[in-house]
Amino acid sequence: MSGVDHLHELLGLPAVDFQQDESDGPRPAAGAAAWRVSVEPYEDEDRTWEQEFASFLEAVDPAGVRALIIGQWGESYEENSSYPIGLVTAAADRLTSLEAVFVGDLTMEESEISWIEQSDVTALLTAYPALVEFGVRGGSELVFPPTRHERLRSLTIETGGLPVAVVRGVLDSELPVLERLDLWLGVSAYGGDADVADLAPLLSGTRFPALHHLGLRNSEVENEIAAAIASAPLVARLRTLDLSCGTLGNEGAAALLEGQPLTHLDVLDLHHHFLTEPMERRIAEALEPHGVRVDLSDRCEPWDDRGAEGRYTSVSE
Repeated sequence: MSGVDHLHELLGLPAVDFQQDESDGPRPAAGAAAWRVSVEPYEDEDRTWEQEFASFLEAVDPAGVRALIIGQWGESYEENSSYPIGLVTAAADRLTSLEAVFVGDLTMEESEISWIEQSDVTALLTAYPALVEFGVRGGSELVFPPTRHERLRSLTIETGGLPVAVVRGVLDSELPVLERLDLWLGVSAYGGDADVADLAPLLSGTRFPALHHLGLRNSEVENEIAAAIASAPLVARLRTLDLSCGTLGNEGAAALLEGQPLTHLDVLDLHHHFLTEPMERRIAEALEPHGVRVDLSDRCEPWDDRGAEGRYTSVSE
C-alpha cells in the first residue's frame, strides 16, 4: 500500500510513540501529543496490546490525553479491531479529555491495508461524545452503521476498497457539525463496491450542513466521480475538494472544467492522476488566476501502455 505512512499528527498534535521507558528523554505532557500505542508481534511476542495500553494509562495522565492513535495491536489479520476498541471504550471514564482517535495506523511493512481487520468502529463514537476527529485505516470487515454524533468535525476512512454498506452508513449518519469528510473508495478487487449513485445523498448537499472539505479519493471510478461533481449542489459550499490518488484522466478533468464553476475553491487536489500535459495546463489556467491552489503533482502513466484500462489507484491492496 504505497502512499500510506504512519500518521505524523492528529488533532494538530505531533504523533508520539508511547514507550514504557523514558530512555529517549522525558515524555511530553499528556495533552501535548497524539499518542500512538502499538505492539510489534515479531519483536515482543509476549507483550499484548492490552498490556501496552495499561502501561500507557499508568505512565501518562489519562485525564490529559487529547488524541490517541491505535497502531498495530498484534497480528491484525488474525484479530480484528474490536480488541483494542473494546479496551479504549472501557477506559472512557479515565480518558475524559479525548478529542481524537485513529484506528489502524499500520504501514505496508506491518500489514497490507486490505489485511487490516476492522470491526464496528462506531463504538468509539458512542463511548466518546466529545470526539471532534475520527479516522480509520482498513476496510476489511469494517462496520459503520448510521450513528449520531453532535461534535464530530472530521471523519476519515482510508481503504483500498470501501464497502458500500460503510458508505451508506456514513451518509445516513447524523453529523450536524461535520466539516471534513475523506473517503478512500478504492477498487472492487479489494471490496470497494460503491458506485457514484451511492454518493448521491452526499453530492446533493442535503447531508452534513457544515461540510466544507470533501475528499473522494483513491478511486477506480474517479472520472465518474468528477462528472458527478461537475453538477453536484454540494460543491458550491466547499472550500477544498480532493479527487486525488485515483484514476482521473482527461475525460474526468474535462467534465470538471465544463461543469459548474470551481473558482470559489481554495484548493483542488488532483495529485496522482493520468492527465496529459495540455489538460494540466487547461486546469491550471482556468483556476489558478482565481486564487485556487491546484495540486497536479505525480502524473502517472498507465501500466503496459494499456490506456484507460492500465490506470491504477495509489493504494489498493
